[in-house]
Amino acid sequence: MKAGERLAPLEIEITRTLVVSGAIASRDYQDVHHDPDLARRKGAPDVFMNILTTNGLVGRYVTDHFGPTAVLRRVAIRLGAPNYPGDTMVLTGTVEEVDGDTATVRITGANSLGRHVTGTVTVTVTVTVTATADHQEAPAGGPAGGPAGRPAGGPAGAPAGRPAGRPAGGPA
Repeated sequence: MKAGERLAPLEIEITRTLVVSGAIASRDYQDVHHDPDLARRKGAPDVFMNILTTNGLVGRYVTDHFGPTAVLRRVAIRLGAPNYPGDTMVLTGTVEEVDGDTATVRITGANSLGRHVTGTVTVTVTVTVTATADHQEAPAGGPAGGPAGRPAGGPAGAPAGRPAGRPAGGPA
């Protein structure tokens, strides 16, 4: 990680399924996110993506770039032009600042109407070291005690480091 590093652009096709499923997954039942007729009556040309879905996509963009040891510390976004089905949003990012294992990344997501999202994401990336070929990789500073460098001690049946009831791939 170094200041000035650019993240590879990520194109996300905005489908009706993405808009509706994102709203449902985030428990946002506002009609403008799932009912095209009601959205039109309220002045929008179609349903549109909610901020929580955008927030999740921004987080995914950053963690996909920095890898499996990346932990989001802060996500601060502002919405602009709506994301409507049939459009494509392109996320871009630039590392603005690095302090040890923590980076601040400036994010922009644009569609055909303009900027959909702008903001910053603060991410910590644990550096891994490998002592020899016959030892497993562990986070710098010693083993974390759990599988794949995750902390040990999760509830019975839950992956280490993830509370019970939280699906893998969901919010941590």
